[in-house]
Amino acid sequence: MAGIYLHIPFCKQRCVYCDFYFVTTVRDPAPFVDALCREIADYGERFGGREPIDTIYVGGGTPSLLAPDDVARILSALGDHFDTRGVRETTFELNPDDGTPAYLDAIRSAGVDRLSIGIQSFFEEDLRWMNRAHSSTQARAIVPMARQAGFTNYSIDLIFGLPAQPPDRWHANLNIALELEAPHLSTYGLTVEPRTPLGNRVKRGVEPVATEEVMAERYRETMHRLRTAGYDQYEISSFALPGRHSRHNQLYWRHANYLGFGPAAHAFWWDESGPRRWANARSLRRYLETGGQAVDMEEALDPDTLANEYIMLRLRTREGLDLVRLRERYGRDLAGSHTADLARFAAEGWVEFSESHLHLTDAGFLLCDALTVALIT
Repeated sequence: MAGIYLHIPFCKQRCVYCDFYFVTTVRDPAPFVDALCREIADYGERFGGREPIDTIYVGGGTPSLLAPDDVARILSALGDHFDTRGVRETTFELNPDDGTPAYLDAIRSAGVDRLSIGIQSFFEEDLRWMNRAHSSTQARAIVPMARQAGFTNYSIDLIFGLPAQPPDRWHANLNIALELEAPHLSTYGLTVEPRTPLGNRVKRGVEPVATEEVMAERYRETMHRLRTAGYDQYEISSFALPGRHSRHNQLYWRHANYLGFGPAAHAFWWDESGPRRWANARSLRRYLETGGQAVDMEEALDPDTLANEYIMLRLRTREGLDLVRLRERYGRDLAGSHTADLARFAAEGWVEFSESHLHLTDAGFLLCDALTVALIT
């Protein structure tokens, strides 16, 4: 079973932290939808019969800037060219300011059965600093509105570690999310990316960043509060009530096949001809000029790259890394090649492992990137 990701590159305005590809100047999305449907048809000829589709994820950018008819047309194109009869999750990213009862009803009728709602914070001061397009009132109203429209499966995104954000405000953000009984939460520590307004401010020394100690404190609080409330932390940033895990994200973390459509979208496919990755250009102009034929990177993946990716992906999950699968499918004997590292990490309380399995502890999650680097070099 494979997945499909669709990148919708439109935004109303730029958030200070965002490094995803988007444009803010397009007023008519029709040419883009035409090109996207042509790309879907082209890949359907080559991949449509290879694997049935398990999950669809419509991300961006801001997919909720599309009209419901465009959403319906895109999902219909996928059904025309791929085996989507067994799709078990169709996720759609939604900004709170785009949500209306009529819009939610329409995209649900089009085939969307899960929402990923970009709330980020319930407080006006945070939203203004992030340059989000929605208000705190809209942030608090969207979840009840989605529930009223019949959505029972949805996630909300929240960001911690904003400069000068007082501790009680992050505590209050978690409280509100719990009061809303959101079935899934994705909580992210603020990351400073170089090609962003925030990155430029930090580089010039005009914007402070939260210390590592503050970020660790917020993360530990998040884990404790959400687990105590009955959420399963199944990945570093992902918390779900029973039965509400993101199937699409789990597909990535399993290193399964997926196709990506739209500007800047990536794809990964491993079949009898070998493992490959490719990506479309980060350019809406080029995407439109080529009618969706805008691949500008393609590579065959060697065994070391594959093994390193699998280690990196699996260590992000609570389930962890299957050492037997790593050895048999990827040709990497981690226990043999990193015996001393694993023994030290276990002694420090960062990992737990056996002959067949390795996973990070809570303390290890705080050091995930550093531990991963140590184990893939």
